[in-house]
This record gives sequence, C-alpha cells and structure tokens, in this order.
Amino acid sequence: MTTNTNDSNASILSGTSVLPELPVLSETFRIGGDLPVRRIGYGSMRLADGPGDPTGPEARIWTAPADRAAAVRLLRTAAEAGVTLFDTADAYALGAGEELLAEALAPYRDEVAVATKVGVVRPSPTEWVPLGHPAYLRQQAELSLRRLRTERIDLLYLHRLDENVPVAEQVGALRRLQEEGKVRHIGLSEVTVAQLTEAEAVAPVAAVQNLYNLAARDHEAVLEHTAGRGIAFVPFFPIAMGGHTDPEGPVAAVAREVGATPSQTALAWLLHRAPHVLPIPGTSSEHHLKENLGALDVRLTDEQFARLSAVPAS
Repeated sequence: MTTNTNDSNASILSGTSVLPELPVLSETFRIGGDLPVRRIGYGSMRLADGPGDPTGPEARIWTAPADRAAAVRLLRTAAEAGVTLFDTADAYALGAGEELLAEALAPYRDEVAVATKVGVVRPSPTEWVPLGHPAYLRQQAELSLRRLRTERIDLLYLHRLDENVPVAEQVGALRRLQEEGKVRHIGLSEVTVAQLTEAEAVAPVAAVQNLYNLAARDHEAVLEHTAGRGIAFVPFFPIAMGGHTDPEGPVAAVAREVGATPSQTALAWLLHRAPHVLPIPGTSSEHHLKENLGALDVRLTDEQFARLSAVPAS
C-alpha cells in the first residue's frame, strides 16, 4: 500500500513513534503508526485445495485453489467492498497463496496492504515445521517479494519462533530486510509476552497475530501488552466455533438484540474489545465475506459487551 504519509526508515527503526489515541469503535487503525487499514481484514489461508479436501482443523492448505477464477473474484470483491488488509503466508499452498493475492489484487495494489509470513517449512501436507535460520528467512522473504510482485512487503510476520535459533537472530534477519527497504513493518505470530518483549529489544514490532476469539482467550496478556505499546493485535480464527454457536446461547441472544448475525456479533465483540484489534476472518463465500464486513456497523452496549465477555472460554 502506498500512502502520502512520511514513513522514513529512520523513524520506523527507532521504535519511538507513538500512535494517537483512537476511539474503540474507529473503523481504521494505523499499523506501525503509518499504515492505515480498516479494522476487519481478510485471511486468505483457506483459499487453497479443492472439493473433497479436508476442512476445518484438518485442512491441509497444500495446493492452489481448484477454482482459481472464483478465488480471484472473491479477493477483488473484498477489495471493492473496502477490505484494505489481506493476510497470507509463504507456507500457504507452498507459495501459491502469495501468487494468488498478487494476481487478484494487482488492480488495487496502491489501495491495500498485504501481510505475509516466513519461518515455517512444509515437508508434507500435514507438517508445519518452524525454521528460523536467518539465511532461510531472508531467502523466503526474497521469494515472497517475487511472488507478491512488489519491491517492499507491507507487513512481514515471523510465522513461528524457532526454539532452536536465538530470537535475536530470527528477528534480526527481518530487521535487516527492513533496513534494506524490502519490508515496511515487522510482525510476530503466536507469541507470548516474554517472546514479544525479547523481540522488541531487537526491532520495532508493528503487529502480533495470535489465535484469539470468544472461545479462545489464552492470549489476553498479549492483547493487553500490545495495547500499551501501540502494536496491532490481529486475531486469526476470530469467529468462535463449537458451543459458542448455539442458537439459544448468549452470542445468538445478543445478535438478536442488535439485529446482527452471531458471526457479526462475535466480530463486533473483538472490535469493541480494544481499538488495536484487527480481526482477519477468512471465507470462500462472497455472502460470508459481506456478512463479516457488516460487523463494522454493529454497535454493542457496554452491558452487551460485558455479557459476551462473561461467556466462559473453551
């Protein structure tokens, strides 16, 4: 994404920029202080594989989508509907996910931000293995630049920390890419507060992408830490499944009160939770895409938010 804002490497790398106070219900957030995005993005992980392949937690995310034209149309519909943050990874379909976004978003490239991830190898459809050797991370970032058809990645996440490589070396590799102008902002995924703090000693971290939703709130401490640091908190799998979808449950009850669907209500809870929370729901359905974006118009009262927050996590 290109903007008219000054985003010199000096200010980015200093880690001293302070984000302005934003109202909880603001529709936008500035990642790293200078990259404005709407607060509901699009997670593209599920745009892979084809009919008959496993879904849900068993999904392999191994091959390009069977209907590429439909996937391109969906991504362009998302951009035209106002999505400005798109998320992918080099591990999704072995790079085919990045190639898909590059093709689909080419007409909108100056209007959207694309986040990708490096640091996981896929030896087989069922394996996701962290690999944080600095040389490997730099190689994968170079491949991501080619597949995304860009000279600078808007937001590059370390997909997972590799316990066999010092954090300083892993994050340091991304910082060098940032210093070279190949990466605008650095992110981390599935990290603890301690890991995030260690990484911040090496480079400014603009975003953290962790599993978080009404049913999975193990990362409350990370959410609070990022709020205090002006770091975007990007929940993946933001819509809770299982018992939280009970048509007679509290989510459905609040949904009826506000005239929304349960999915919209779950997303609205995240948006209400804090102004730096940026959910990235994924879908292969245009109907669900527009339903998800409708959550931006859902307003919860403090009482409704508290009632949802009181629902036990899984």
